[in-house]
Amino acid sequence: MQTQTILFASRPKGEPTAAQFTFKTIDVPLPQQGQVLLKALYVSVDPYMRGRMNEGKSYVPPFEVGQPMEGGMVAEVVESQHPKLPVGSVVVGSLPWQEYSLSDGRGLQPIPADQAPLSYYLGLLGMPGITAYFGLLDICQPKAGETVVVSGAAGAVGIVVGQIAKIKGCRVIGIAGSDQKLAYLKELGFDETINYKTTPDIAQALAAAAPNGVDCYFDNVGGTISDAVYNLLNKHARIALCGQISNYNATEAPVGPRPEGKLLVTSSRLQGFIVSDYLPRWPEAMQQLSEWYQQGHLKYQETVTEGFDQLPAAFLGLFHGENTGKAVVKVAEPSSR
Repeated sequence: MQTQTILFASRPKGEPTAAQFTFKTIDVPLPQQGQVLLKALYVSVDPYMRGRMNEGKSYVPPFEVGQPMEGGMVAEVVESQHPKLPVGSVVVGSLPWQEYSLSDGRGLQPIPADQAPLSYYLGLLGMPGITAYFGLLDICQPKAGETVVVSGAAGAVGIVVGQIAKIKGCRVIGIAGSDQKLAYLKELGFDETINYKTTPDIAQALAAAAPNGVDCYFDNVGGTISDAVYNLLNKHARIALCGQISNYNATEAPVGPRPEGKLLVTSSRLQGFIVSDYLPRWPEAMQQLSEWYQQGHLKYQETVTEGFDQLPAAFLGLFHGENTGKAVVKVAEPSSR
């Protein structure tokens, strides 16, 4: 059979464009012994994928020019020669950007089809939710009554961070880029919100929102927003360094205030982390996140784009703040429903 795939065409300089992607029709053979044929249902687009477009060593291998893009995907088994993955199974894993693909089953995790929307296994109950869980609870270790600041608060990770902080009894300040996003954060229980695009003085706004200083900072964006937060750190503050999306498309190393002095005088801890560091503990996070979701303590929003051909546009939209919550692309409905 034939299927469409999206190839990584060239490495970008600065912000990626549609020129980085090429569509191609390829043959997909039928599965042999130990293999399954998968139909893509939902595909995740994530900021970390920008780093994979660069050449050089990182925590995940770079995309290869001329080869298919790949990322998180929920897919359905439509033909099977695999003893543990029968037809009709729904799985999540890192897969090539193809409407149909072959797999030997390695790296695929079967997921229940009736406990939450399938796309949530790319967001709230997947990598972003798990990132929020460990970054906040393991690194920031928030205590009731403390002030938690979340940058990129309306993104896939940020909305979960803020809600977990509220579960733990904290005062939560969310920073996002539109009034619509701020309104949604208020619905989720955030105590204070700041629109970084329309606020003339971020440092002043943060100081007003956090009169007692900042105890925990979950950093998704870096840049001038983080510079402002560092000025408000309390003694023994904790910072989880999750992302730096404000710098991902920079062509030169950014120069700005250096945080070391602030960290020194406040005895604060700054720790970068990658969610795969916690891979052995993922089941713990998924179980707790699922419980909180079932109990109504966690709400989630997605920005769902329809159509396989819209994958590049959905990815590029991440760098312009077009998504609230998790950005996913819906490719197809499950055959079994």
